[in-house]
Amino acid sequence: MNRSLITQAGRLLFACTLCTPAFAASGEAALSGSVADAQGHAPAHAQISLQDASGHAVAQTTADATGHFRLDHLAPGTYAVTVEAKGYGAVTRVATVAQGTVPEPLAVVLQKDSTLDVTVNAQRLDRARNGLQPEVGASVYRITQTDIDNSPQGANTPLNQVLLQAPGVANDSYGQLHVRGDHADLQYRLNGIIIPEPISGFGQSLDARIIDQVNLVTGALPAQYGYRTAGIVDIRTKSGDAGNGGTIDVYGGSHQTIQTSADVFGSSGPFSYYFSGSLGENNLGIEAPTADGSPLHDHTRQGNGFGYMSYLLNPLTRVSVMFGATSNQFEIPNTPGLTPVYTLNGQSTFNSANLNETQSELNNFAVVALQGTNGEALDYQIALFTRYTRTQFNPDPVGDLIFNGVASQDFHSNQANGVQADFTYRLNDRHTLRAGLMFEQEHAVFDDSVAVFPVDANGNQTSDQPFTVQDSNTRTGYLYSLYLQDEWKLAPKLTLNYGVRYDRMDAYVQAGQLSPRIGLVYQPTNATTLHAGYARYFTPPAFELVSDSTISKFNGTTNQSLTSQNDPVKPERDDYFDIGITQRLTPALTVGLDAYYKRARDLLDEGQFGTALIFTPFNYQYGRVYGVEFTSSYHQDNVSAYLNVAYSRAQGKNIESAQFNFDAEELAYISNHWVYLDHDQRITASFGGAWTLGMTTLTADAIVGSGLRSGFANTDRLPWYAQVNLGVIQRFNEPMIGKFDARLVLVNAFGRVYELRDGSGIGVGAPQYGPQRAIYAGLTRHF
Repeated sequence: MNRSLITQAGRLLFACTLCTPAFAASGEAALSGSVADAQGHAPAHAQISLQDASGHAVAQTTADATGHFRLDHLAPGTYAVTVEAKGYGAVTRVATVAQGTVPEPLAVVLQKDSTLDVTVNAQRLDRARNGLQPEVGASVYRITQTDIDNSPQGANTPLNQVLLQAPGVANDSYGQLHVRGDHADLQYRLNGIIIPEPISGFGQSLDARIIDQVNLVTGALPAQYGYRTAGIVDIRTKSGDAGNGGTIDVYGGSHQTIQTSADVFGSSGPFSYYFSGSLGENNLGIEAPTADGSPLHDHTRQGNGFGYMSYLLNPLTRVSVMFGATSNQFEIPNTPGLTPVYTLNGQSTFNSANLNETQSELNNFAVVALQGTNGEALDYQIALFTRYTRTQFNPDPVGDLIFNGVASQDFHSNQANGVQADFTYRLNDRHTLRAGLMFEQEHAVFDDSVAVFPVDANGNQTSDQPFTVQDSNTRTGYLYSLYLQDEWKLAPKLTLNYGVRYDRMDAYVQAGQLSPRIGLVYQPTNATTLHAGYARYFTPPAFELVSDSTISKFNGTTNQSLTSQNDPVKPERDDYFDIGITQRLTPALTVGLDAYYKRARDLLDEGQFGTALIFTPFNYQYGRVYGVEFTSSYHQDNVSAYLNVAYSRAQGKNIESAQFNFDAEELAYISNHWVYLDHDQRITASFGGAWTLGMTTLTADAIVGSGLRSGFANTDRLPWYAQVNLGVIQRFNEPMIGKFDARLVLVNAFGRVYELRDGSGIGVGAPQYGPQRAIYAGLTRHF
């Protein structure tokens, strides 16, 4: 017994010796600790190494037989301490040492599972990356992978329809979305990195399958966000950090729909990956121009792929690569029974049901990012990005001339390259500083071959022999952005985020703006959050413009512009105000109310002013947009549901650019009247939910709208519409087969026929109907 007491006393004395601060040479520090396994035993010959914040090895040692170690003569600072032993996975801890002292000893426990440490490091870096993107003062709506999987179509839901679950998002034709009364103006980010917008097209550029979580950030945005500001679609992609696996999915049904998809993910040591791809076709590629449930000439083939790879250079730093490709082919649907207008080589008859117009689209992007943290105060991410996009519209060389007097083969491409850098520095417990920059160069190519007829001064055809006008040009533009902001905790329940950003564009016009931002969040209780904010916005026009030389080339032809005036399109400048409250009524039920007002100068809008799908930007001199949103969500055990209702009003006055797209009467009216924007929808609602019973999930979602604008100068609107989708998901886990899901989906369950567009209104090219009732089924195999 005495011997045991002596032994314990000796061990205690040895431990106390290690814990006691020792003298260090002037300007130096020391670090000590112990290593043990899960049972408390000291592994043999455990190796300890130190790396500084840049990843350089600065010291190393070996633990003694009892598992203790000590490192002397260290420079004061923060280090990554990596402990390794044969048969165990490496463990990394972050330690800070100060001059002349020894910190509390590190107690390191090694695990047999070698993947655990890599996962912990990846999660640490994920948290650091999320800390680069503040949301203070903004309105945020979050949709998780589980929410998507439990929706009727699951991962086969197009991304635009996923976003329709958020409040204040209005549906439009060609897959367009309008958030809070803006025309598109959405910025897409993958893991915090901006993906430049592609040329306007029919297809979606990103697949919902890649989403781990998507946040729609709107309102008065922090200074970090610029360029496109109606909404930030911030996607956190899936990765392979959590383990190995994948899925294979087959989905099809009505409109001869068939789509196959697959993804695979995993990790090996510091390397992780996620890849996904899909390929499909159907006979409802574009919204039908008639109420016929089986539109003519509407076949599409679509494919996309995405990849994400990351490699941990050291416990505090990783490099990642993302890339994606989308290739879509569309037939342009026909409207039967149209009356011919022109004569071609003596021919003045043509069955419009036999028109053969097509469009192909390609969108590729790639990103290389370096992201890291020093474990305490500094986080950063630096990314290089590139994006190439193109569209090719092929006309019907005979039919288009007979019906429109124009047959235009249009090739447009755009190459964007740039760099984005974001930094976060936690100055102290009250102040978190953020700064960053973005530079982007765009190079656009326009190559159009346009067949037209000659006309007289009154617009009458003077010959049935067409001739071709070649219209080719290029343009290079630049965008520059800088921002600086401070997240200041005024009190434990009160946070102020204030900052400023500078944006400049050098494209069709040169302009810039210094934009202050301020946001305030107050949490009087754990269940209540209030926010308010102000933002000054600077929004460059999309890089799809028509030059003065293009307009003059078609004078005296059937493609002559309505007017000759074409003042340059300017960037939009806004003052934006937002205030809202979120209240958790019960642990399962949360509701929110948000109001906003935007006062705009040079308000940007876009329209389709021709037969090809080419959206042309233009400005209203004045603009005003305001609205209010109600949102609610419920999550309780096996039941989840949401309900959003939004009121919005968006108006503009006096068109001051790209006037060649409008006739004189409409220009005169808009110059003296506030008119509704073509994408204005007074009431927008969405709701849905899922109920899981054992291995079965019943699910539904729906959208409701009061109708987009129509008629002369948008003085009319389309009727109310509603679409309800239903689904049932059955999950299996069979001994011989494994895990798989079966899904049955009913789109537009009540079969309501409704118009998204009727072909009238400012910048509206053709009528489009929403989808009619359709049935789809899918099978997903998990491995």
